[in-house]
Amino acid sequence: MKFDSIIIGGGLTGLVAGISLQSKGKKCLIVSAGQSALHFFSGSFELCSAPGDYEDALATLPSSHPYSRMGVARTLELASGVKDFFLSSSIKLSGEDKRNHFRITPMGVLKPAWLTLDGYASVPSDRKMPWKKVLVANVGGFLDFHSDFLMAGLEKEGVECIPYIINIPELDRLRTNPTEMRSTNIARALTGNVLCELASQLSKAGAGCDAILLPAVLGLNDPENANSLKARMDIPVEFVATLPPSVPGIRTQLMLKAHFQSLGGTFLMGDTVNEGVFEGNQLKGIKTVNHADMVFQADNFILATGSFFSRGIKASSTEVFESVFGLDVDYTEERPQWYSPDVFEKQPYMEFGVRTDDKFRVSRDGNVLSNVYAAGSVLSGFNGLKDGCGAGVSILTALDVADRIANGF
Repeated sequence: MKFDSIIIGGGLTGLVAGISLQSKGKKCLIVSAGQSALHFFSGSFELCSAPGDYEDALATLPSSHPYSRMGVARTLELASGVKDFFLSSSIKLSGEDKRNHFRITPMGVLKPAWLTLDGYASVPSDRKMPWKKVLVANVGGFLDFHSDFLMAGLEKEGVECIPYIINIPELDRLRTNPTEMRSTNIARALTGNVLCELASQLSKAGAGCDAILLPAVLGLNDPENANSLKARMDIPVEFVATLPPSVPGIRTQLMLKAHFQSLGGTFLMGDTVNEGVFEGNQLKGIKTVNHADMVFQADNFILATGSFFSRGIKASSTEVFESVFGLDVDYTEERPQWYSPDVFEKQPYMEFGVRTDDKFRVSRDGNVLSNVYAAGSVLSGFNGLKDGCGAGVSILTALDVADRIANGF
């Protein structure tokens, strides 16, 4: 079976690249092993950790960073179109051009954010809190959202917080088993007529408040339930991230996948690439676990398998390696230099990843593969956690590589 491009990895990077290529008329296949880092999504995409204006911060990044390799001008050009790109998948994002705002973590801490899902609680770049008094609601028995921590953080910022526990009969079945009281199961229960009861409870409890903050447990497949609740309320309702699994993250993945498929893309879910067919310095095709006798061929390939978390990069006691094709990897050979004893320090291993040239083409045994690109967290040269750029690198390198493939540069 022949495609224009094959993307290995169906998370944020792979879906962004696939949508971009399909929208440019390129026939794409995405091979996805399953769960992605989007299931741990905070509700906000981060470009870099600099508070306020991030343009100057981009210019100070080391040359190894993917943004530096694209160039500041190219990075900003791609970033300027991301809101419209996601809107094409019916995902509305808010955020200022070239300037970070702040998201509110479940601990009540303000962290710089580039773009935030519509309806998520956020604070402007000047850190001026948009409310004086809020109702902080939680679902009775839900252990993955600690409202006491959230309220303590907000009160330090000068916001008066009123606690409230939601008790709805439809959730009683989940409460009989604490392991069932998870965000995804709650989201399945909070739908239809249940939203009327929820709106009634919150309206009474939130009287006199500037806003109601809820754990993000509404709308697993689309934002309809969240929008329906808001339409029933006279008080603004905003959502705050919970511990995983992330309802908005799963929803984002499903909506991106649906858009990719609506454009004609092919998505293989629950399959793993286990072999590549190489000719010289090119990859001609791949084989997968579930289609052992079939070779999927393409003109170009994108590796979007993620880093250690997604097992795109793996480590033994003596080496770090790429898990699909055995590609060249940038890492320090001396194991004691892989990590810092202080867990709160920047960990060197977080910057390990696939080696690429200035076009994000990978290499194997020292030879550049002319039609195989890498994008996202599988790349070397950056620390997505400490630099606050994981999602930004995933999105922008995916767009950059897709443009290179579509336009031949």
